[in-house]
Amino acid sequence: MIIFDCDGVLVDSEILSNAIDAELMTGAGHPITAQDLIRAWIGRPKREIWAGIEAERGAPWPEGLIEEAEARLLRAIETELQAVEGVAEALGRIDPPLAVASSSALPKLRRSLERCGLLHVFDPHVYSASQVARGKPAPDVFLFAAARSGAEPRDCLIIEDSVAGITAALAAGMRVIGFTGGRHSYPDHGERLLEAGALEIVARMADLPGRVAALRTSRSGASG
Repeated sequence: MIIFDCDGVLVDSEILSNAIDAELMTGAGHPITAQDLIRAWIGRPKREIWAGIEAERGAPWPEGLIEEAEARLLRAIETELQAVEGVAEALGRIDPPLAVASSSALPKLRRSLERCGLLHVFDPHVYSASQVARGKPAPDVFLFAAARSGAEPRDCLIIEDSVAGITAALAAGMRVIGFTGGRHSYPDHGERLLEAGALEIVARMADLPGRVAALRTSRSGASG
């Protein structure tokens, strides 16, 4: 079973989401950049991110601000969201079974995939942290995806772009490839993913099918 994160791996949404959040947080008196948010927080559920930064700044956000961020992102999904470059072609070269396990709320997750023409590739195996008790870096959503898909955790390979996601995958007993091909990637992105425990880094979606096939072959050989 190959399980993909969504935001920043399948759809290029991190650059949109974090720009919106940074603008609203800065306007509320907490200066922060999209790059700050990306480096420190991606991979976690949005409301957990906002709660964590609220705790750091020591003051509550203005009422309705996170709802405004969510509404703006939903509008951006409809007008600006794009698939990660080369993802449709890459998915066509990766043998199933495939699933998605994301920190995004399920309606937004499904709409993002649909908007980018990818929902049919994974449906019905589209899973959200909103369906489990804890979001990434806890392993819950990956274990949920495996259980629902009828896969053993040890047989799952995760494709992730965040430290939180890699931490979650390892805690679930799964192998994980780090992906740095989204527009939000930063200079030491790959190094941070390797330090977190990724087996290797893939920087272009076109290279992913070959790496997945090689890791599947190595696992089959080890099992034999």
